[in-house]
Amino acid sequence: MAYNKLIKTEEDYNFAMKRIDELFDAEEGTPECDELELLVALVELYEKERFPIESPDPVEAIKFRMEQENLTNEDMIQYFGSKSRISEIFSHKRNLSIAMIRKLVTGLRIPAEVLLRISPARV
Repeated sequence: MAYNKLIKTEEDYNFAMKRIDELFDAEEGTPECDELELLVALVELYEKERFPIESPDPVEAIKFRMEQENLTNEDMIQYFGSKSRISEIFSHKRNLSIAMIRKLVTGLRIPAEVLLRISPARV
């Protein structure tokens, strides 16, 4: 039986997942393969709406990259300008500037969309 409706409930989701398993080895160009592709898209849509994944905090993303690259706060001066600016950014007292974001995207390969997430400055 072909599945042909939006996934709205947990029951629909479980049925769709079972059907995906049944169709997993469908040959390209067959109606079964078309159904499989449709089901995968419907499951992705359902999961995106039901289990959204938030972007990481920009500061946490920077710290994570620093850990990956074994970088120290001293290494970060080239991106932020000074030790005091690093402290302000890391304590969320100051947001990243566009110039800082450009340097971090280029130098540390942190995606701009992660760095552009607005985090409220704390007083």
